[in-house]
Amino acid sequence: MGEHVGPGIFRVKELTLQRKGGSFAAFVRIVSEILGPLRAFFEKTKREYTRFNYLGEWHSHHSFALAPSERDHLTMYNMVTDPGLGARFVLLLLVKLGEGNQLQTSVTVYQPNRPPFGGDVIRERFV
Repeated sequence: MGEHVGPGIFRVKELTLQRKGGSFAAFVRIVSEILGPLRAFFEKTKREYTRFNYLGEWHSHHSFALAPSERDHLTMYNMVTDPGLGARFVLLLLVKLGEGNQLQTSVTVYQPNRPPFGGDVIRERFV
């Protein structure tokens, strides 16, 4: 879940961990796992949906390139074209640990009726 902080800029505020489903090489999205955390996030942010909202999905590609798989593309397109979800865009954040345990990331943006495109991930330092 994230915060809209400027034109085309979003800050990730919270992540959820899905501890079941999938395998070493395949992530399976279980929608029921996100509902409780989403409700709590919206309650905490006073349902200010234009500022705070669900951004999309993330998972690790620990043994693979940081590029969406065909299954990833299909999952994300299904989400962004689901009229019940009502999303104008969703993001797919992929992460893995590289050499020296450095976090590597990529983000892909999905919108209805448009090809996916890459975005920039900027890591903020917290003191």
